[in-house]
Amino acid sequence: MKDQTQRAGAFLLAAVAAVFVFTSVSFGADGKTEEDGKFSDKDGNPTYNIKPDGTTDWYTFSGFRRYHAECHVCHGPEGLGSTYAPALVDSVKTLSYEDFQAVIIQGKRRIGASENSVMPSFGTNRNVVCYLDDIWIYLKARSDGAIPPGRPAKKDPPSAVFKQNEEACLKP
Repeated sequence: MKDQTQRAGAFLLAAVAAVFVFTSVSFGADGKTEEDGKFSDKDGNPTYNIKPDGTTDWYTFSGFRRYHAECHVCHGPEGLGSTYAPALVDSVKTLSYEDFQAVIIQGKRRIGASENSVMPSFGTNRNVVCYLDDIWIYLKARSDGAIPPGRPAKKDPPSAVFKQNEEACLKP
C-alpha cells in the first residue's frame, strides 16, 4: 500500500509540475524572483511577498485558505500546533522545502517508546498536492512573522497562470 501511495503521489506531483508555465520573470534586490505573481527565494524555493501596506501575494492567501481547509484540523489554527500534531510554523524553520514536500506526499511515521505519531500521506489528495507551494508559502510567512494571525485582509488577485495551473491540476 505504501508503494502505491508513493507512486500515486509521485505521479500527481509530476503532473502538477508538468503544467506550470511561466511567462514573465523579474528579480528583486533581496534575491527574490517573481514569475507571474509567484515569488521564489534566492535558492529557488517558493516564498511570500508582503507589500508595505500588508497586501499579500495570491499564493500566500491561497495557502492560508488551503491550510485552514486541510491542515488546520490536526496542526491547529495558524500552524501553531495542537495536542494532536506539532506546530508547523516551528517545523518550517528547520525543514527544507524538499523535506516538506516528501512528508506531505509520502506521510511520516514515528513510533517508539516515548512517541507514537503518524502523518498520513496526502499524495493523492489534489486539494493538498495542487497547493503544496501555497501551503508552504503561507507557513513560511507565518513562521517568519511576515503576516499576523487571521485571514489576510488584502491580497493580490490570482494570475492567469495560477488559474491555468489550478484548472489543469484539479482536472480528473
